[in-house]
Amino acid sequence: MKKRLALPVLLVAVMMTALACDFTSLVPTATANTVPTLAADLQPVSLTQQEERLTSIYEQFSPGVVSILTSTSQGSGWVYDSDGHIVTNNHVVEGETRVEVDFASGYKTYGDVIGTDAYADLAVIKVDAPASELFPLPLGDSDTLQVGQTVIAIGNPFGLSGTMTTGIISALARALPSGTVAPGGGYFSNGDIIQTDAALNPGNSGGPLLNLDGEVIGINSAIRTTGYTDTGEPVNSGIGFAISVNTIKRIVPSLIENGRFDYPYLGLSAMDDLTLQVIEQLGLTQTTGAYVTSVIPGGPAEQAGVLAGNQEVTTPGYQGLYAGGDLIVAADGQPIQLFDDLLRYLLLHKAPGETIVLTVLRGGEQMDIEVVLGTRP
Repeated sequence: MKKRLALPVLLVAVMMTALACDFTSLVPTATANTVPTLAADLQPVSLTQQEERLTSIYEQFSPGVVSILTSTSQGSGWVYDSDGHIVTNNHVVEGETRVEVDFASGYKTYGDVIGTDAYADLAVIKVDAPASELFPLPLGDSDTLQVGQTVIAIGNPFGLSGTMTTGIISALARALPSGTVAPGGGYFSNGDIIQTDAALNPGNSGGPLLNLDGEVIGINSAIRTTGYTDTGEPVNSGIGFAISVNTIKRIVPSLIENGRFDYPYLGLSAMDDLTLQVIEQLGLTQTTGAYVTSVIPGGPAEQAGVLAGNQEVTTPGYQGLYAGGDLIVAADGQPIQLFDDLLRYLLLHKAPGETIVLTVLRGGEQMDIEVVLGTRP
């Protein structure tokens, strides 16, 4: 049977409708006295030095990357700790309780799937392997990442285990639909996603995205493409996505301990990145923020008094657009420019039962609304 090579493909842009996450901009600023210049700040690196750095990273850290095989698919994973926990994507092991794990040395064993999270597309496998086979990879800090930073992917694309590719961070704090249907329709979304142009292909799913210190900064999860092989397999287009390591730090310990992770839940859908024409039709007074399009009946947001748009726009060409909704511009004082920012903040900094203060613009007036977060259903 031909194996399906795990890596979901995003074909079109999807409006994020997640009901749950702070975003803090980490782009460095410069004063008038510290304007960078290419000649002064960019130190040339010889090809030999760069090659040595990359080969050293591969030699040191590739033993911590594994291939994962199921009855229908194959993907990648990596050693999380010396207790034999392997981290991968949920879609790599979905529906499985026991999978084959192949190590770089040639050692093979079976592993039990002990925790899964379809929302973040994460899973944990437990293997009983000799200590000599377990090379836990160090974890970085995705809050320190910058666009343009060099990254390395190691995985099992098209079944070619131990493959290494390089690229840069193309964007930060993206959001992607999880494929999990939310109450009221639409899909939950994942925040704090890293975009990279490192070549990712089917089979790379679950493998680590590393920085030049060999630290895991993300787990490769999906690509966006319109290109396919003759056999119908998607091919890399230079737009790949990885789940941030800070998301992994937040969720994986709970998967190991409890087999699941409980997400904070607002119970609302929002749209952002609106065109000027849409902003005018909605009567909004600023161009950034997350515009609330719906609230779940009886959910935390509705109970707190958050308003969704309910006044249908009658201008031709704008059918289905409703004005009168709240525009979320901050969460606990943290600026919200896009809905992605709210998703990220909730995921990394909030838990069910905690209170979040949403700053909204309503009819041109600013107000704060306290919302007691629920648990994502």
